[in-house]
Amino acid sequence: MRSVMAVAAIMAMVSTGLADETDRVKQLEKRVAELEARLAKLEAAVGPVLAKAEAEQRVNMQRAKARQRIKQDAQHYSQAQLKEVESLYQVANRNWKTEEGKASLEKLIGQYDKANRTGCAMLYLGQLSQGDQKVLYLLRAIKDHSDCFYGNGVQVGAYARMHLAWHFQKVGEQAKATALFDEIRQMYPEAIDHKGRALVDLMPK
Repeated sequence: MRSVMAVAAIMAMVSTGLADETDRVKQLEKRVAELEARLAKLEAAVGPVLAKAEAEQRVNMQRAKARQRIKQDAQHYSQAQLKEVESLYQVANRNWKTEEGKASLEKLIGQYDKANRTGCAMLYLGQLSQGDQKVLYLLRAIKDHSDCFYGNGVQVGAYARMHLAWHFQKVGEQAKATALFDEIRQMYPEAIDHKGRALVDLMPK
């Protein structure tokens, strides 16, 4: 009789212990769920801030590269020549969809082939042109002026590839478009557009 009572007592203790353990597990699960919810809210709040900081850092880095490239023009041209380069470019920049603007860009390209602005001019003409002419200008920009930059940090080599890829995609030459998108990802992972957005975020996945 005593042994039966002892067994019953032990079983009761075990049952109580299991119940307590189950309660502790439930409490821990509840605590974990609360912490995960708080973490999710924190990530939602901090995520956009970090993304903005990364975007600003990317833009600043690209603009620093642009300033460095622009300084190289002094190795090839005098101050008077650089002044004319900028003058020709600004004529087109103000009227870039006009014949006057196109003529100014063509003159810039013809006279100052080593200038940073010449790369921008070639890209501009590629954007303005259609069909085979567009392809030729963009290919020339890629081949001869990939290291050129707009002052806002947009790199000609990356942006010309982007425009050419969009063109190929539009006319159904998907393989060529895909190859150019891949080049941008591999060669220009930090490249931006004129709004400061990363080119890699604007391309097909």
